[in-house]
Amino acid sequence: MHRLVGRPTALRMDRMFKDRWDAGEKLGRALEAYRDRDALVLAIPRGGAIVGFQVAKHLNAAFSLLVARKLPFPDNPESGWGAVAEDGSTFVFPQARRWLPDAVAKRITKEQKQEAERRVAVLRKGKPLPDMAGRTVILVDDGIAMGSTMRAAIQMCRSRKAGKIVVATPVSGPEAVGEFRRLADEYVVLETPEFFHAVAQVYRHWYDLSDEEVIEVLEKWEHERSS
Repeated sequence: MHRLVGRPTALRMDRMFKDRWDAGEKLGRALEAYRDRDALVLAIPRGGAIVGFQVAKHLNAAFSLLVARKLPFPDNPESGWGAVAEDGSTFVFPQARRWLPDAVAKRITKEQKQEAERRVAVLRKGKPLPDMAGRTVILVDDGIAMGSTMRAAIQMCRSRKAGKIVVATPVSGPEAVGEFRRLADEYVVLETPEFFHAVAQVYRHWYDLSDEEVIEVLEKWEHERSS
């Protein structure tokens, strides 16, 4: 099953979401079918943490972070040629072998694996992910541009025998819809702007989250679950 909740549109001047909290609340409502169904929401940090929190809260689902890192070009770190997940699951665009020498690609991959390990230790305090076997896993990010980190996350969940993988995001480019329909069991996206260049363009209030802010989100989750 695949759902495009919003329709492809030209980007409105007022932006589509106030912030990640707003986007997560709206995405949670779009996933209502999974409410009280023992789903596991895994957010890709840092940006996906707030969106995933809101989704898991609305669905009364379990919540954690799945760490995946973009493999950046040396001279253009905002752009990537692939991604690696915390367990080593790696996605590489087919053209990457033409773009980078093997030695450079191996160095960058090693660096990003180390950063993924650091984030697991700092953000999740080294705790393992909940068991995914046979379970519905909802992978959440604050938006999908090239989608390399989400692809690596899907690979990791497949390797851990997730029963169903749902990819959910507030926004993606129209070209990503067909790809993630193929890769995931279900793809839920709220908006697919016709002229889509970057995730930030659909948020009125956008900034890069820090480690400390992600930790605060997780602490807020634990506090609300225990109260």
